[in-house]
Amino acid sequence: MSEITWLEGGVERTAQWRSESGWPAPKKVVVADDTMNADAAYRLALEGTALLWRGDFQNARQLLNALVRRVDHKSDRARRAKAGKAQPTPTELFHRHRLQQLQRARTLAMLLIPFEPGHVIPLRRAPDVAEACLEAYGPAETPYVASLRELLGVIGAHEWRRKGVRIPALDDNIHPWYGVFSPVRGEYVELVAQAPLPHGTKLAFDIGAGTGVLSAVLARRGIAQVLATDMDARALGCARENIARLGLSAQVRIIEADLFPEGRAPLVVCNPPWLPGKPSSAIEYAIYDPDSRMLKGFLGGLANHLEPHGEGWLILSDLAEHLGLRSREQLLGWIADAKLEVLARHDIRPTHGKASDPDDPLHAARSREVTSLWRLRAAG
Repeated sequence: MSEITWLEGGVERTAQWRSESGWPAPKKVVVADDTMNADAAYRLALEGTALLWRGDFQNARQLLNALVRRVDHKSDRARRAKAGKAQPTPTELFHRHRLQQLQRARTLAMLLIPFEPGHVIPLRRAPDVAEACLEAYGPAETPYVASLRELLGVIGAHEWRRKGVRIPALDDNIHPWYGVFSPVRGEYVELVAQAPLPHGTKLAFDIGAGTGVLSAVLARRGIAQVLATDMDARALGCARENIARLGLSAQVRIIEADLFPEGRAPLVVCNPPWLPGKPSSAIEYAIYDPDSRMLKGFLGGLANHLEPHGEGWLILSDLAEHLGLRSREQLLGWIADAKLEVLARHDIRPTHGKASDPDDPLHAARSREVTSLWRLRAAG
């Protein structure tokens, strides 16, 4: 863990720096309090100067909201200025949108909060965040500094974990951990709940288990043994906790493995990240797959892990195709190169808010998005 250094009262001070997004510790830090106005804070943040807050905690939240309004207003003006120019391609829109997201996140991450050991915030009207931070960061035995925006994400994730996400296919809740993608997009779960199982399936592999939701659905469908794999420590812990809470530990075994467990199965299921690209935070590893590594790894190894007449289920959105990041021909080529063939494909339209939001910068692509369950088998 890196350190952050700043001057306060003429004395150089140092603390640990925490950033789940992987941002480096800011090199320029000034101490700020309730006398700091939003315009001054915004100018400093744009320049790359971080503000270590020493005032009232609730005032810091209000200042962050003011920074959000200024950042978003600037983005709106930039979009309007480009409206009369040549229409960008979907791929150009996507990369522009990603860049704006990163710049926005970096600017808003400049408002910092100090923490004492035990995740205690030494500010007026600060909430008790010890439990939420313990879940996200683990124990804190020394002081540290983190961005207020990240802290609010930690608090929000704690509430998701506490309340859970209702999964109709399970008639129960899944409780996501911080940094593990929440199954709020229910269409991919519904596909796995409805697709016809290969005859007599008693064993299934779930590749990239995440919260464990697909393993739970497969077990509830009557599969006697599900082997679920993941490489992320949080995902492994999250999946084990959810499977235990649902009373499915006798059917589902969570294994730390890169893609496949040993052996073969009549059914192998994978819901890889849907967009090729570099993640900018831990949670984005569920969305962005650098160089399509997981997708190509699943397809490339599938035939060697299927029993005779077994099926591989690939659950994948075609959003990358509409954005020009991957073509259908490319996907079909990878399937053929892996000596696989397509048995059938089951499609469903997303119902999440962005799919029908005309103000979303990627609305043209999102409005055409389809999520598919590709039923694959070894060619032959």
